[in-house]
Parts: sequence; C-alpha cells; structure tokens
Amino acid sequence: MTQVLLGTKNPGKIAEALDILSGLPGIRWRTHPDCPFADVEETGSTFLENALLKATAIGRETGLPVLSEDAGLEVPALGGEPGVRSARYSGEPVDVPRNNALLLERLSGADDRQARFVAVAALWLPDGQAFVCSGVLHGRIAESPRGCGGFGYDPLFVPAGAAKTLAEMTLAEKNAISHRRRAIGRMRAILADLLASGELSGG
Repeated sequence: MTQVLLGTKNPGKIAEALDILSGLPGIRWRTHPDCPFADVEETGSTFLENALLKATAIGRETGLPVLSEDAGLEVPALGGEPGVRSARYSGEPVDVPRNNALLLERLSGADDRQARFVAVAALWLPDGQAFVCSGVLHGRIAESPRGCGGFGYDPLFVPAGAAKTLAEMTLAEKNAISHRRRAIGRMRAILADLLASGELSGG
C-alpha cells in the first residue's frame, strides 16, 4: 500500500478530496492530523505556482508523495479578483464571512455577476517528478449568502445551470460538478498509471 499525503490543512478540502479519490486502489491517504507539516507561504502569482510550491515543500519536508492544490474565485467584473488572494481577500487573519461581505460590497450594483472557480492540483514525487491538472467551474455570484454547507465562497456561488449555491448542495452534489472534482478527478488517472508503472512509492 503506497502512502500519499494530502497537502492541505483545510478540513473542507480534505473531506472533498478524500471523497473524490475514494475507491482508488493501492493508495493509503495520509492527512495533516496524522502526518503534520509546516505552513507553506503562498508566494506564487498563479494557482499553478502555488499548488507546485505547496506540493514540493511539503513533499521535501515529509519525504512522501504529496497531492496539493490551490484554488480560488475569479470575478471578471472585478478584474479577476479575488484570484490567488481568495482566502485572504479581506486581509489577515483569514476571515471567510468578511471575505464574502467584501466581495458583495465590491459587486454592489454590478450587472455582470459572472464568476468562475479555478482549481489546480499538483502531485510531487520524491524522485522529483511533478504532475498538474486543472479544473474550472463557471457560475455567478448571488445577491446574498445562501446555505450552510461547503466553505469559502460557496454560499455566494451559483454554478451555471443551477438554482442552488454550492453551500446549499450536498457534498455529493458539489463533488459531481466542482472545480476541485475536475482537477483532482483528472489526477486519478495519473495516480493509477504511476502505481501501475511502479513510479509511485511513499513507504
């Protein structure tokens, strides 16, 4: 059984990733509670750079293969904000309700409420190989928060073709369509191939 570490401390992301990756044979998933690692400063200017930064740093610290991810919200009417600063949109420390309130404030009166969630998943291996997959979910920003599920901007995001926000959906409903599902779901095939070839090893 090959150990692979999820490179996030966010309980919501851990739950979603484990649900998406369930049923993949040959891998024992490790998480921060049972394999602690240090915080990684997200200094990249893109989701890709930050995903690779986290996977590489955590992998080098722990010696394990690491699957990390960086994701965020992009709103065209705001010039792509909050983007890579999604978690810290309203400043430090991270405050999700404050982030949501600031987003609504900046979109007040806007006719264009289109938005998209972007996720980039990065897999780092101890031999130095790295693999990346991305996923996008298009939608719009609601006029006010709805729902109590999910995390982050989920109470404000209504996927294209849907009536409910992501926070009003069940985990299964969200994971069937989300940007994270698309990015990490695409990584499943890479993980399976690496297992079959013997290139994926983590103790």
